Amino acid sequence: MASYYNISGELTQELLAAGDQVNVTSISLANIHSTSHVIIDVYIEKKLTGKFYLIKNYTLLHGSTLVLDHKTISGFSSATGRFGLYIKLNASDSAVDVIIN
Repeated sequence: MASYYNISGELTQELLAAGDQVNVTSISLANIHSTSHVIIDVYIEKKLTGKFYLIKNYTLLHGSTLVLDHKTISGFSSATGRFGLYIKLNASDSAVDVIIN
């Protein structure tokens, strides 16, 4: 079952919490800002271990979409209760739609 998110602003936001029981096969990121590019970090994090970036400082052009597929995310699962999935945008007026399959 897909999960859908409208992300805006420059604060880090949790997409999937550790233990959510979700097996991720792809992540779609669409820049929906009316005029600007957005710089994106997407990472998994385990408390006391650290962050592991899927993408870092990636510039997503205005009106474009990036799909992270099974080759990039290697079947990440939040089911084990260890890792959560997070996103951070670069500016307060940034806006991205996220679809997680």
